[in-house]
Amino acid sequence: MLVQGWMTTDVITVDEDTSMMKASIIMKEKKIRSLSVVDKKGELVGIVSDRDLKDAAPSKATTLDVYELNYLLSSIKIKDLMTTNVVYVRPDETVEFAAILMLENKISALPVINEKGVLIGIITQTDIFKLLINITGVYTGGIQFAFSLEDRPGSIKEVADVIRSCGGRIVSILSTRETAEEGRRNVYIRSSFLAEDTLRDLVKELEEKFVVLYTSKDLLEEVERRRVRIA
Repeated sequence: MLVQGWMTTDVITVDEDTSMMKASIIMKEKKIRSLSVVDKKGELVGIVSDRDLKDAAPSKATTLDVYELNYLLSSIKIKDLMTTNVVYVRPDETVEFAAILMLENKISALPVINEKGVLIGIITQTDIFKLLINITGVYTGGIQFAFSLEDRPGSIKEVADVIRSCGGRIVSILSTRETAEEGRRNVYIRSSFLAEDTLRDLVKELEEKFVVLYTSKDLLEEVERRRVRIA
């Protein structure tokens, strides 16, 4: 899936002459951790994070009074704090590639720029979490079967056919060789819910025919029960 399908296009930006104080207020009000810095043409020239602001803020032990402190914060400009060597992603690159860039650079968001360097969006870790939920189909399929299968044509179909024969509706199939033994692949099949007796019989049949790593049920009603509520 491409970045352009999952990025946010309504991007909050500032220019280089924005004060540190204003940038801090924007981040707090919008509940964001970074701000893209653009020039008059809309081209990306830098990025400033909440960490940059914290590092530049005066120590709590400062002897400045409140008026001097406010003057200092309003006089420091974003251009003095921003990172100009910005890690970015293109709209026609994959979300997986964007995730690698975030992971390797230890950042939580990436500005998205077009071929002219103009900022057209931003993609965050939250966007990638949404993609993960979408491709796995967890909202529509509550049972996940995990297998270690022979890495050969038709092995996944054999498993899927058994699940379908018991009335299971296949929601998603994911596989990887990276964590599997040599000559095998780990396959994760998500299915719609089944009656307990049907599920029990299905698991028994699967374990007789294949190497089952686990079977897990995701109870979505638990999400609401475990939701953190801020008073």
